[in-house]
This record gives sequence, C-alpha cells and structure tokens, in this order.
Amino acid sequence: MNVETATRYKTGQKCETSGVYRFDGYTDGTNTPTPRSEEQEIPLSLGETFPPIRSTSKACWWKLARRT
Repeated sequence: MNVETATRYKTGQKCETSGVYRFDGYTDGTNTPTPRSEEQEIPLSLGETFPPIRSTSKACWWKLARRT
C-alpha cells in the first residue's frame, strides 16, 4: 500500500483518510518543545479533526504514517 508521505495536514483540518498520523512539526515552523511520546503518533478516522499538541497548546502538521 502506497502511503502519501509528502502530504501534510494542519491542526483544524478534517481527516480524509483513516489511519495513523505522525507529528511533523509545529505550524509556526518550530519543532520544540517536543510533544510527549503518546502525542507523536495518533489514530484518526475519516471526518475527524486534526488536533493540536495538547501538552504544548500549539497547532502542528501531521503526516500519514500508515492507513487503517
């Protein structure tokens, strides 16, 4: 199965493909502070909203790691 690794999704966007998504940096261009380990990969279903990193209260980018 081919995973779209180039496409990034921003906090607030709707999920178009169910799967597990990996943290890919904050929308302000930084990577710090580092999200907690349980926040670095998240499962999302079709129609759900991409969340912020709760521990830092920052919007971020997500990349699809694998489809489910």
